[in-house]
Amino acid sequence: MNTAQAPAWLPAQLVPFFTLSYPTAPPQHPDSFTESNYYATGLLDGFIIVTAIAIMAILRDVTRVFLMEPFARWRLRRDLQNQKRKKLALANGNGSAKTNGNGVAKTNGYANGNGYARREVSPVTPAEQRKLNRSVTRFAEQSWSVIYYTAQFCFGLYVHSRLPTDVLNPIKVWTHYPHIPIAGPVKFYYLLQTAFYIHQILILNAEARRTDHWQMMAHHFITVALMISSYFYNYTRIGCLIMVLMDACDIFLPLAKMFRYLGMSMLCDVTFVVFLLSWLVTRHFLFILAIKATWESKYAVPRVWDPSRGHFMTKEIYIAFLAMLIALQIIQLVWFWMICRVAYRVVTGQGAEDSRSDDEE
Repeated sequence: MNTAQAPAWLPAQLVPFFTLSYPTAPPQHPDSFTESNYYATGLLDGFIIVTAIAIMAILRDVTRVFLMEPFARWRLRRDLQNQKRKKLALANGNGSAKTNGNGVAKTNGYANGNGYARREVSPVTPAEQRKLNRSVTRFAEQSWSVIYYTAQFCFGLYVHSRLPTDVLNPIKVWTHYPHIPIAGPVKFYYLLQTAFYIHQILILNAEARRTDHWQMMAHHFITVALMISSYFYNYTRIGCLIMVLMDACDIFLPLAKMFRYLGMSMLCDVTFVVFLLSWLVTRHFLFILAIKATWESKYAVPRVWDPSRGHFMTKEIYIAFLAMLIALQIIQLVWFWMICRVAYRVVTGQGAEDSRSDDEE
């Protein structure tokens, strides 16, 4: 436990839940984070993941219920009333009113100065209310993803910028393996990301299932397995690189959905195009470079199992790790095909409609 960095008032039993465990001396010649504390890894790290999941659940609900849902409800109600007023203005401008069989004007309103029956804005119908409620809920759900991915992408860029690695030459992530002990920011980034994807698995099973439920579950399980295994096998630098690549485009898809739920079609389509391009660059071009570097690591890292030196690279582990990266790429290729279908609808003027996850079964 990290009692030295814990507040004096915190009970010893809660220390692992609120501090990074296993503090240790820094390496003699660190190649990054020279001013940071350094840590080893161990099972106590799971406690802070539990804390992070709980905090994320609270922040998500607070953001959704108290900020995003009220805003979306106000905005969508206002837009709906404005649409009805425009239709009403057109109808009143023509001086027309429906009549019944006796020639008497049927209206919910009153007569204007010319004797024409003026209509009032009709109340929200049950069907309109159901559609509005669905859009409000979906908008609020996507807002948390935008907030989280933006924050984590910025944090990931900070971590990656301090590491001696190169996104276009990712073989450097394997140079001088194993990279132990771990700098505090790297450890916290890893544990926070692991907590997020476990939290996403819980959310997927708590909410109404969508058409890509099992693809998302497979993606998240593989991601969590990669994170945990790379963390304990000291593959943290390749892990940091991949997580930054993953988060980059994940900002834009939920943002495009938010614009769509607010009826902002132009912004939705533009944001979706940005998402498409960022996905292509990060999830395929740069991600494949990371897979290629992992394949080439067999020439840079000897196949040795030596836990005393933090060296966990046997032929079996190497093949399993590489296979999970390739499996992620296959899932992402399936999703990219679906994204291209949406892009086709944008180009043909039908608007962006995400076929990956918004249509409920």
